[in-house]
This record gives sequence, structure tokens and C-alpha cells, in this order.
Amino acid sequence: MRVVFWGTPDFAVESLKKLIESKHQVVAVVTQPDKPKGRGKKLTPPPVKVLAKQHGIPVFQPEKVKNNKELYQTLKKLKPDIFVVVAYGKILPEEIINLPKYKTINVHASLLPEYRGAAPIHRAIMEGKEKTGVCIMEITKELDAGDIYKCTEIPITERDDILSLHDKLAKAGAELLLEVLDSIEKGNITKKPQEHAKATYAKPITKEEGKIDWGKSAREIFNQIRALKVWPKAFTEFRDKQIKILDSQVLDESSEGTAGQIVEIIKGKGFVVQTGKGKILIKKVQFPSSKPISADDAVKGYHIKPGEKLK
Repeated sequence: MRVVFWGTPDFAVESLKKLIESKHQVVAVVTQPDKPKGRGKKLTPPPVKVLAKQHGIPVFQPEKVKNNKELYQTLKKLKPDIFVVVAYGKILPEEIINLPKYKTINVHASLLPEYRGAAPIHRAIMEGKEKTGVCIMEITKELDAGDIYKCTEIPITERDDILSLHDKLAKAGAELLLEVLDSIEKGNITKKPQEHAKATYAKPITKEEGKIDWGKSAREIFNQIRALKVWPKAFTEFRDKQIKILDSQVLDESSEGTAGQIVEIIKGKGFVVQTGKGKILIKKVQFPSSKPISADDAVKGYHIKPGEKLK
């Protein structure tokens, strides 16, 4: 099939790779405009653009998609059989969705109708889910509400964080995408409507959500830390400075005491903090204007002692 691929971040790269390696023909890629990044604010291309250019695939980076007649005509001339959308970052208008022969499908990182929206991977971890997955669905006007072609489940383990789960879902989504595309082409797949009454929404992550409330349970804080490891990173106040907590481990889930108090130093591992319910071992931290360090090194370098408090 002649495919136009819509995607922007790293999550979409795996699907584009699989498509390029497949029997299908990627005739164009649509991605977000280059954006300034880093201290020097250097214009940086999206990961999907970088991969497309490496393979000589035409790339379009429209500032807007809605009411963009030029983009519509350009896409129409490509005679696409299907549009594939993977974390593109903008909502497509109906005239674009319905342009190809087989319309437009989306790779979404949740078990729909659960976690429609922008941050399904983060929310699944933060809310302590034991499993998540990827669904291939047909895009409709309503956000992530289209009929589903196929889904696959992925377990969320204790060791998973936003990075590992992101990569697992990206790979699973890419493999499922090819299965679905082949089945659509052969005409031997049927769509199933979502159970809209069971829909939940994964709203975008805000910076404020990184603030740790030590009155919550050890489990909730552990989930927050691993879900927000990339951005905004979980943070707390220590000695009147904001520090980031990058890695942790639940030690127990029932003990009670003064929430936020450092209750123990475990040599070679880090320091233990009492939460509203249970204790949590802090394993990696980042102090202001410093690189991430092990909590064990922080104990030694900053002379952290039991009785001190995180706020």
C-alpha cells in the first residue's frame, strides 16, 4: 500500500522503521516543524524527520493542518491508500482523515477506551496499572474514539519506568501496525466499536505534577517518580532547595510515622523516607545545578542524616 506517515517524536520512529522495511511504500512523511532545543536554542528536527531523510522520503512540516488547502492538494496528488498516524501531535480535520482509500489509522499507546488522550503511558504508570498496551484504531472526529482494528497487551513490571515502557510499547505498536496494514490490504480484518461508556482520559502531564506529596503512600510516590523520570521529574524541598528524585524502591507499604522524614541511611544504597503509608528508599537524586548522582553519594557528599525532612 502507498502510505503517508504522520508522526513526530521517538515513539513514532519504531513504526516508521518497520514500515520502511516492509513491502508497503512510504510515499511521504508529515511531521511537526523543527523546534529550538537546548541552551543554544538550536533548531532541531523531529526524530521522524531525521529517519525519513536518511531514506530519501519526502517530508512535509506544515505549521497548520486545518484549512490548509495546499497540504490537502499535495497529499491528494500522492494517491495514498492509507494514512498512518503515530504521535503526530495535532488533530487532523475530517477532509484529511477521509482522503485516502482506507482512510486514516492510529497507533495509540493504551488499551482503548482506557486512557484516550495525550499521556497514556505516564498515566498508566502513575495510577499503578499492572498492564497497558497498544491499539490500532481508525481515526474519527472525536479524540481516540474510533473503531478498533486490533490491540495487544503489555505488562507493567516493578522495574518499568517511563523509558522502558515507552520502548516496549513503541516496538509492540510497530509490529501490530504491520499486521493490521497487511490485513486491511487483504480485506480480512473487521473493526470493533469502542465501549464509549468505559472511556477514560489521559490528560497532558503538567510540571506541577512533579511535586511530591509525602503524605501519599510509598506506592503512589514510587509510581510518580518512575512515571515522570524524563519530564518534569519528581521533585521535593530539602534544606530549602528543590531537589529531584530520579529513582526509588518501595520498602514497605504499611508503616506510619512523620511523612517526609528521613528515617534511615542504608549504606551503599541511599536513604529511607517515611511516607503517609509505608517507607520508600531513595536511590538517585539531582541537586540544583548538578548532575544526577546516586543517593548513596548524596548521603556522603551532603552529610544527609536521619531526622532531616523532605517537604
